[in-house]
Amino acid sequence: MSGGVDSSVVAALAAHSGAEVIGVTLQLYDYGPSTGRKGACCAGDDIRDARKVADRLGIAHYVVDHESRFREEVVDRFADDYLAGKTPIPCIRCNMGPKFTDLLAMAREFGADCLATGHYVRRVEGACGPELHRAFDPARDQSYFLYGTTEAQLDFLRFPLGGLPKQETRAIADSFGLAVAAKPDSQDICFVPDGDYAKVVGAIRPEGILPGEIVHAQSGEVLGEHRGVIHYTVGQRRGLEIGGLKEPLYVTGIDAPARRVLVGPRAMLAVQSARIVETNRIGPLPGESLTAKVRSLAKPVAVTLDGPLGDGASTTLHFAQPEYGVAPGQAAVIYAGDRVVGGGWIDSTSGAGSSSGA
Repeated sequence: MSGGVDSSVVAALAAHSGAEVIGVTLQLYDYGPSTGRKGACCAGDDIRDARKVADRLGIAHYVVDHESRFREEVVDRFADDYLAGKTPIPCIRCNMGPKFTDLLAMAREFGADCLATGHYVRRVEGACGPELHRAFDPARDQSYFLYGTTEAQLDFLRFPLGGLPKQETRAIADSFGLAVAAKPDSQDICFVPDGDYAKVVGAIRPEGILPGEIVHAQSGEVLGEHRGVIHYTVGQRRGLEIGGLKEPLYVTGIDAPARRVLVGPRAMLAVQSARIVETNRIGPLPGESLTAKVRSLAKPVAVTLDGPLGDGASTTLHFAQPEYGVAPGQAAVIYAGDRVVGGGWIDSTSGAGSSSGA
């Protein structure tokens, strides 16, 4: 129970079914202003909201301090990835670590039959066991962030909201008299106050704000000076502050050891393939056509795989058409129709125009 409307509705539905329900909230961080920010989760006001919901429903509620582990596995890794010139996704790290791994262990210690969460994905019973599918509401689908779910975890997990549109979730919350019915949705990065991720990274890894050169990736010409590599990601156009250009330039790569930001025309962002590492597979790999998302809001595109998928292996993802803005550090999530097949972390890219591989 993060303190938001989604997990609160899951708790309400479970309690209404007559099941014995135990609500668990992980206190993940305490970063001053962010604890009182509406739309955060797992800290400050949100923990109090979760407790109020549990009291309203008459269920047990536990708050578990996971701040140290969250900082080590999510926040510090987030900072280190930016320092290395990557574009991290802390929500996936959180789901793979503190949320699913640790919460599942707690649920089993409680002797629970399952762990239910407020994620918008669907668990579908397939011929080979439970499968992970996209949510009914594409605008709310969170399957991209859950590709790292293992088959053993999926067997124990339940996602009651996967078949609902968001407005129906809020209507259910209102019908149960939950005070969080109109609470704003949580932010993408819960531990970043005001959305200023560079400020957080700079506080943890001050070397990330050291200035360096902005270099044209084709000519090698030094075009200017940047404010620190943590302020830039592959595909970025704004914020370069380079004057007198004949054509728009984009960040095409980051040479973190040399503190250089590489820029070039949009054509240099075209990627033909990407190497993905630490891969996970959910269920059998189908023979049918595969698609992949390389950003959470990107449309799935046709791909083929060259190598094994799952058990932490590395593989190469080939795009049927050049894909743009593929950034190391992001996740590539693979689908067969609506089913999540698996995915991995983008380690490097290659293609006629790409210079972001490293």
